[in-house]
Amino acid sequence: MSAVLGDNPGWRVRLWYALPALALAVPTVPVFVYLPKFYAQDIGLGLAATGTVLLAARIVDVVSDPVIGLLSDRMPVRLRGASLGRRKPWIAIGGVLSFIALLRLFHPGSEPNVFEFLGWVTLLYVGWTMVSVPYTAWGAELSTDYHGRARITAARETATLAGILISGGVPALGTAVGLEEGEALALLSWLTAIIGAVTIMSLLWCVPETGVPKTTSRIRLLGRELVPNLIRNRPFLRLVSAWFLNGLANGLPAVLFLLYMEHALGADSEQRAGLILTYFVAAIAGIPLWMQLSRRWSKHRTWSAAMVIACVAFIFVPFISEGQMLVFGAVCVVTGLALGADLYLPPAIQADVVDLDELRSGERNAGIYFALWSMATKLALACAVGFAFPALDALGFDPSGQSSDGILALVLIYSAIPVVLKSAAISMVWNHPISERRHRIIRRRLGSRKVATAT
Repeated sequence: MSAVLGDNPGWRVRLWYALPALALAVPTVPVFVYLPKFYAQDIGLGLAATGTVLLAARIVDVVSDPVIGLLSDRMPVRLRGASLGRRKPWIAIGGVLSFIALLRLFHPGSEPNVFEFLGWVTLLYVGWTMVSVPYTAWGAELSTDYHGRARITAARETATLAGILISGGVPALGTAVGLEEGEALALLSWLTAIIGAVTIMSLLWCVPETGVPKTTSRIRLLGRELVPNLIRNRPFLRLVSAWFLNGLANGLPAVLFLLYMEHALGADSEQRAGLILTYFVAAIAGIPLWMQLSRRWSKHRTWSAAMVIACVAFIFVPFISEGQMLVFGAVCVVTGLALGADLYLPPAIQADVVDLDELRSGERNAGIYFALWSMATKLALACAVGFAFPALDALGFDPSGQSSDGILALVLIYSAIPVVLKSAAISMVWNHPISERRHRIIRRRLGSRKVATAT
């Protein structure tokens, strides 16, 4: 059974499409926060070995993005003459691989070694990419409408944020009721597998694909004109550059969030948990607001406005004194609201940029475009970590022996640098050339081309 699509898919299609994002988000906190400590300390592999393994796996992960994106664009899978689609087979296979790897990582054998850890964590990252890249590209193809795409990404990112809340809440709840940390993580991995199995099967069954090519040739697979077309697509280059800068601006405070709250704000563990919860709940609550504003203005101007609001909130951070939890709570609410726009508006704009590429190239390359999008996301997070900690160390911050200069460095890197980065992103996005009017022209020309080809 499958739903019928149009320019504005109904709420059922949006729901079935969005729900797998919940399963994709649930393992994020355990994988990125708990897994390194779990293997380095609890399993006993050591910090150096664990760090080396995670770095090697991440390199493979980044390289796999464009490969999966290109293959999911150019290689529709057929079985006994029937097309299984471009996106669905990759999502199905990637879901199985990543869930097996996730369960194996949090249910290790008696004495797991470095090579086992490397194999399973690499399989997890690659499987995750096999799901996430075709999945986001598929979302761009569910609607051709300027605002319809925003509703689809809003549904997906709302599910993502809900999954992140579960991701952080289940381990905390598990340890609160007496489970060991490893047991709580194992419970979460099983929960992820169950949610993922149900939601991905529903996605594959209930949501149809569109635009599946009828043939696959060697030349089309190699995509000889792909790179020149990407370079000529100036709206894409502007958008992905702004996305990278904004990702770096969000990554710095994310990396330093716990350090700032503990050493500059003086928050205890319960207060830190409450502020984190406030931040993500505000992000979920803000998505309907940004949806309404984007219909009145445009997607790129609304995203710019959200970044401006986040900058204003960050400007006040250096003036917050230790112990002013309510004041910083207000900052968390405002920046959380802005995060909702960061998560859902840029991918919707990216879908419009893919249409421009299709008009110029005659090919539908959503997979490779969203693969490059994913690479920019991962690179931004890596750069945030690679800059923040060495900069803090160079400027004299020491968690075990606080100094006023070190705390000041922490506060400024946490709040001031993101303002500079977001301001640069705003300058790129504010006059982004693909407005609603221009997008209608692009879609009209694409429609005319398809009619001419059919006749």
